[in-house]
Amino acid sequence: MLKWALIFFVVSIVAGVFGFTGIAVGAAEISKILFFIFLVLFAIFLVAGLLAYNKLR
Repeated sequence: MLKWALIFFVVSIVAGVFGFTGIAVGAAEISKILFFIFLVLFAIFLVAGLLAYNKLR
């Protein structure tokens, strides 16, 4: 998912350079949403992994 966020970020930069502001804003918004979803999922799995590790130890 982080890969897709980076791809949309690059698309928004390229579109912004060429003057396609509508496309750039849309791609940047998608990139932000995917990045925050990635962060939330990462935090959930990190906590779940730490809890499972403590139970196994």
